[in-house]
Amino acid sequence: MTMTANELQQYLQEIFPQFGYRIVSAGDNAAVLEQGTDTSHLRPGGTVSGPTLMAIADAAMYIAILAQIGKVALAVTTNLNINFYRKPTPGKLRAEARILKLGQRLAVGDVLLFCDGEKESVAHVAITYSIPPRQA
Repeated sequence: MTMTANELQQYLQEIFPQFGYRIVSAGDNAAVLEQGTDTSHLRPGGTVSGPTLMAIADAAMYIAILAQIGKVALAVTTNLNINFYRKPTPGKLRAEARILKLGQRLAVGDVLLFCDGEKESVAHVAITYSIPPRQA
């Protein structure tokens, strides 16, 4: 069962009300999320913190997966590896997730992270999710 970006945003309001990202698009084994940053997202030196980048990447992959498999709230991250390329500047973050392999129990994908106005990504994330068995 596939879900649209609007359906996913509504579903997350029910099961995960602290989800603070805007779903720009979802479907076709991909998702794009956006998030504004403020001083709470910055580390010393005025750059967006690593945990902020990891969180939006994780959320983007979660949305990409749910868009394909439907309402499976308990799909969980089993591995996340991030490579930081350049200093992320404050402003709007964009996470572009794509699923590379979607199996019955595991999903593998990657996420590119961008800062507002930048053409080149600031980080790359490789991520694996565990998908719980379907209930009959």
